[in-house]
Amino acid sequence: MTKVSVIATVLNEGESICKLMDSLAAQIRHPDEIVIVDGGSTDNTVAVIERYQDRLPLQIIVSPGANISEGRNIAIRAAKNDVIASTDAGVRLAPQWLAKLIAPFEQPNPPQVVAGFFMPDTDTVFEIAMGATVLPELHDINPDSFLPSSRSVAFKKSVWQAVGGYPEWLDYCEDLIFDLNLKTHTEKFVFAPEAVAYFKPRTNLNAFFKQYYRYARGDGKADLWRKRHAIRYGTYLIGVPFLGWLFFAGFRIWAILAGATGAVGMFATAYRRLGHVWQPLSPAEKVQAMLWVPIIRITGDVAKMLGYPAGWRWRLQRLNTDSRLRWRQK
Repeated sequence: MTKVSVIATVLNEGESICKLMDSLAAQIRHPDEIVIVDGGSTDNTVAVIERYQDRLPLQIIVSPGANISEGRNIAIRAAKNDVIASTDAGVRLAPQWLAKLIAPFEQPNPPQVVAGFFMPDTDTVFEIAMGATVLPELHDINPDSFLPSSRSVAFKKSVWQAVGGYPEWLDYCEDLIFDLNLKTHTEKFVFAPEAVAYFKPRTNLNAFFKQYYRYARGDGKADLWRKRHAIRYGTYLIGVPFLGWLFFAGFRIWAILAGATGAVGMFATAYRRLGHVWQPLSPAEKVQAMLWVPIIRITGDVAKMLGYPAGWRWRLQRLNTDSRLRWRQK
């Protein structure tokens, strides 16, 4: 049987870490080792994790100031096994998560990377609407191009070494850079859709705005998704004002038709997903969820448009002195 080390990083997760630890203890395929790196928590995170030492094969490393990439690299270096399964604090793992994630490594001609899946763990109307707005459903995924979140992915330690580990110079979107580097170094990249990690979405609009601002700032720092960001700027800075001009210049029918077409393109997918998950909601809550969808989408777009140039400014200040920023050329 393949031996596997599960790794995670934590920081001030005392209130939520039990969800992850309990779900690790409940796995139908038990991990051979769990390495958790704490980045310097000021709450009781480490003490809570230590309570599980008699139930789980834990190694806890405290590394104050370590960012997510540094924490993951520290955990992987300390891991004893060649197969690494990565997850995050604040998630709840399906009981079959590790079994499904590791199964491809135990087949003939095993892969070097196995991508798990992730789904929102929702309680409120806002969380349900946000999950539908920003997260893909399983049938939205193209396994050949899917880039896994590090809350649910497994890989050989050797390929982690080959790509230079997680990018420690990047504070957000670090797993995307890691994924893209893996794609260039691996022949087999398998998708395991039943290896599901359930995670809590942001619980309010302010927290969501901060999250997406940081994601887009990370995109700018790493020079990711230029085309996507250009389309977003074009939509809001050129397309929307042009529709306004059409409307007030007397071409109201054309403005309304174009606006309606654009709205369908922006919101139709979110409303389709919402229809798949809103069964527990009352009629009034369903209306609230429908109203939240455009608010969440537009808030996320504004956050990205502000975060992306902030990331690029950071990048340009360091581009000539930090060779790690030229990661695409390596």
